[in-house]
Amino acid sequence: MRTRLLPLLIVLMAGVLLALGFPLAASQAAAEQQRVVVDRIDDTARFAALAQFVAARPEAEETGETGEPEDAGGRRAALASRLQRYHELYGIRAGVFYRDREAMAVAPAGWKAAGGGEGGQAFREALAGRRSHNPAQVWPWQRDRLTIASPVVHEGDVIAVVVTDSPTGQMRSRILRGWLLIAAGESAAMLLAIGAAIRLTGWVLRPVRVLDAVTHDIATGRMHSRVAVSGGPPELRRLARSFNEMAETMEDVLEQQRAFVADASHQLRNPLAALLLRIELLALELPDGNEEIASVRAEGKRLARVLDDLLGLALAEHADPDLRLTDVADLVVERVDSWRPVADRAEVGLRYEGPAGATGWADPVTLSSALDAVVDNALKFTPGGGDVTVGVEAVGDTVRITVADGGPGLTAGELDRIGDRFWRSNRHQNISGSGLGLSISRALLAAGGASLGFAPNEPRGLRVTITLPRTAPPDRPQWAERRT
Repeated sequence: MRTRLLPLLIVLMAGVLLALGFPLAASQAAAEQQRVVVDRIDDTARFAALAQFVAARPEAEETGETGEPEDAGGRRAALASRLQRYHELYGIRAGVFYRDREAMAVAPAGWKAAGGGEGGQAFREALAGRRSHNPAQVWPWQRDRLTIASPVVHEGDVIAVVVTDSPTGQMRSRILRGWLLIAAGESAAMLLAIGAAIRLTGWVLRPVRVLDAVTHDIATGRMHSRVAVSGGPPELRRLARSFNEMAETMEDVLEQQRAFVADASHQLRNPLAALLLRIELLALELPDGNEEIASVRAEGKRLARVLDDLLGLALAEHADPDLRLTDVADLVVERVDSWRPVADRAEVGLRYEGPAGATGWADPVTLSSALDAVVDNALKFTPGGGDVTVGVEAVGDTVRITVADGGPGLTAGELDRIGDRFWRSNRHQNISGSGLGLSISRALLAAGGASLGFAPNEPRGLRVTITLPRTAPPDRPQWAERRT
């Protein structure tokens, strides 16, 4: 859930930052250009003040028909000098042009005002008496010149136009630096937003993670695990309380079920023992070899075995394992040696394959009982002359005990049901058993964090695998921390 929620929050916050960043970058570029435009307008205004009294062309001055002050030539020279100095200092082309675009004074010499494009548009606006105040925006990747034009007004008439043509390299560099600062600020804000999103998702999903962990504990038999109702949104705290109530109810129901099975098994043993005793007394009055009394004896013994297994299953589901670091290989070798006389009587080969030592965390008594049940089944279903192989293998963080027999094996559908309570294959009904041995083994192993698996053996038979952890399981006090 976190991998889906966190990217969603990050995308939303990135969208907000970008929605703020682009207008801010555009505003910064516009402000930078406006500063340059205002500066150029001030420059053109100063030049226009010098040029407004130099209305006549030089040839008119030579004929004495200008109608201008006698020092108009000197004013023109001063204007040309100012423009030249301005160009030398700032690298900006500047000039004063008559209405017909003929140059009054320009720097550098020979420069002409543009007749088209943005320069021509600025010139036409100045002839109409308007200053260039809002030229098109210059971006860092385009337009290397900026043209500003101002009218030269004398006695209410526009007699000339002052034009400046500025390089935009420095302005574009400043815009780009401003954008880099904005990008750095956006990146820092994004990092803070990601940190906040991680903390927020952690706060929201922490109860979910705890709930998942407790659910796993309950599923693996730790029925006392509970969720701590603290932190997180109110809805999840309410869910945690509801989950704890459900777990309490389920634990009570299972406890009642176990108590009923245990009590029923225990209470039925005495009447059954009495019944078997009376059957033996009746058998004394009947002829030897009576088939009916033999059948009754067998069914009575089978019923007693089922009651014993039911009581064992009830105790197994309620057992608290004594987990310790165990030499699994040594324990398996010991159990194989104990079962070898039984295998010899059944003419079945029983052997151990594996290392001399392999440690894992297990309850030795529980593991011995489970291994006995598995080996017993393997010997019962393996015909004379067959083999049963018991092996131990360390794989990663687990130790695996495999018991492979040479019996008839099970079908795919039967493999899905093996280990269920009271289940036995229809093909094996003539073999003694209650169908509870593997169920008891699975319950005992699950209480200690181990598992029991089944698979076909090649070329025939069944392969049973007991998987044990090699690392220390969580301590009971750690589990208790999640209780309410």
